[in-house]
Formats: sequence, C-alpha cells, structure tokens
Amino acid sequence: MKKAKLFWIDLEMTGLEPEKDKILEVAAIATDMKLNEIARMTAVVKVDEKLMQTRMQGEFWDKNQKTRDALFAQNTKGQPIKAVEGELLDFLDQYFGKEVYLAGNSIHQDRKFIEREMPLLNQRLHYRMLDVSAWKIYFENALNKKFTKPETHRALDDIEGSIGELKWYLTFLK
Repeated sequence: MKKAKLFWIDLEMTGLEPEKDKILEVAAIATDMKLNEIARMTAVVKVDEKLMQTRMQGEFWDKNQKTRDALFAQNTKGQPIKAVEGELLDFLDQYFGKEVYLAGNSIHQDRKFIEREMPLLNQRLHYRMLDVSAWKIYFENALNKKFTKPETHRALDDIEGSIGELKWYLTFLK
C-alpha cells in the first residue's frame, strides 16, 4: 500500500503569467497526511535563454537577483519539460495510490502552469488541493498570528517552508 497522500510541489517560473512564462525549476515532496516525508525530488527545466532574459525583469527580479542568477546558471543543466513531467509521473507511480492531493502555498498558481505545461501530470491530480495560503489568511486576519518563513524563491526551500508553516498552524489545534 502506497502511503503518500500529499504531493507538495513548488515551481519557480520566469514570471506569473502561464500564457507567457515557463517553468524553470520543480521540487516535490511526498508526505502522508501527518506530514511525514516519504520521498522528494527536484528537477531543472531547460528554458530558452532569450525568454528568460525577456521575462525575468522588473522589481521582483531586481530584489531577487541572487535567485535569478542561480536560475540562469542551472538552466544549462535543464531537461525538456516533457522529461521532467515523466519524472514526476514516475514519482507519483512509486509513492502514491489513486488519490494525489496537490499541496503547497498559493498552489492554485502552480496548478495553472501544470495544466498548461504538464497535462499528463495534471490529469493524475485530484481536483481538491491543500493550499497553505488559506491557513495564512485565516491566522493572520482572524487570530492575529503570523508565521514568517524565509523567502528564498527556490523550489525545494519553498516546499520545506510550506510544510513547516502548516505544521505550525496545526499546533494550534491540539
């Protein structure tokens, strides 16, 4: 019996517009419903450098120059998006049963990119998602409690932060 239920994923993209931007980096962590890690994987997607130069401009990227430089540097080692999608599908086959719940922070945005660039992966995902951002909204606005996580804008770090954030919110339920 495969134990994983939550498919934590974070994507780093050239920007936030699925019609114009592309996925650059993918990280995934499989957990059970108690948030125990079962497995993890990362992958780099090869993206046209001209597109990266065009889309990775502006205030956000100016503030995150170190991240931008790292994403450009690793791009040479990237794989085609279909190869990365295949790795993610293999990951699901290995660790998940029938139900695969997507989890993360503002996961609806990542889902838009998955729908557009990885349709086979999207077909495997349950329509229900666990979005940590919903917890953030409630705790900050209703309870005046704030969790602060580092904003590295790197896929694996962001997932680990999201899992830690949800664990923190859950401590208030005990």
